[in-house]
Amino acid sequence: MTRRLCLVTGASSGIGSAFARIYASHGYDIALTARRTDRLERLADEIRFRYGVETLVIAADLADPDGPGEVLSEVSAHGRVVDVLVNNAGYAVPGAYGNTAWGDQRAFLQVLVIAVCELTHRVTPGMVERKFGRIVNVASLAGLAPGPAGHTLYGAAKAFLVRFSQSLHLETRDKGVHVSALCPGLTYSEFHDVTKTREQVTRGTPAWLWMGADEVAAAGYEAVEANRAICVPGAPNKVLAVLAKLFPDDWGLALLARESGRIHHT
Repeated sequence: MTRRLCLVTGASSGIGSAFARIYASHGYDIALTARRTDRLERLADEIRFRYGVETLVIAADLADPDGPGEVLSEVSAHGRVVDVLVNNAGYAVPGAYGNTAWGDQRAFLQVLVIAVCELTHRVTPGMVERKFGRIVNVASLAGLAPGPAGHTLYGAAKAFLVRFSQSLHLETRDKGVHVSALCPGLTYSEFHDVTKTREQVTRGTPAWLWMGADEVAAAGYEAVEANRAICVPGAPNKVLAVLAKLFPDDWGLALLARESGRIHHT
């Protein structure tokens, strides 16, 4: 194939599907992976019809330790390599840490940390060899802000993705491989429906704090093309990120993160 391939995890909705459409609009073939095959198939049909590119649907659960390898084996079985990797799959585990089941937390870490690292580790050498690659790790403003109570590992995992992306960016920036951590705040998607926190989050939260998934993905695309290590989309989110850096332990900022940010987004 003459076209490059973009692999998007968590592609069945929200930021993931928005990234798939953006890369397809720039002429990339698209590999879509998530658990919901029916949604992936509908998105794949839409992308093929609208943009005239090839699509590959891979149903996989990245909470399974074998999931990342299975996804990349399927890509290889079709004679393809990954030129762009969008690590978007994610969710949160609501509740106080001690009140949750460890199995749920372990699966969360597998999806948001281990699978991201494994997929990235497996595709990076080929990108470096071909002197072209793009890696977008969808982190969160929560990874830059003080950690609120509840969703205990969410901010920690997203902070890990930010630091991981920064380090890998430095290792590959002169080798044709761009790495960027995308750190959105509140984003319209199914995230809060899955965690059953939509009413709690939207109540009293001003509309100007929210962004659309298409806006977020567009900002992420521009950032990785420009080889920027971190992208915080939206002016309000940029202000919050600066405040978090200036006052990392300030209780007022922590309150802001909890009450008006509630930045468990994707």
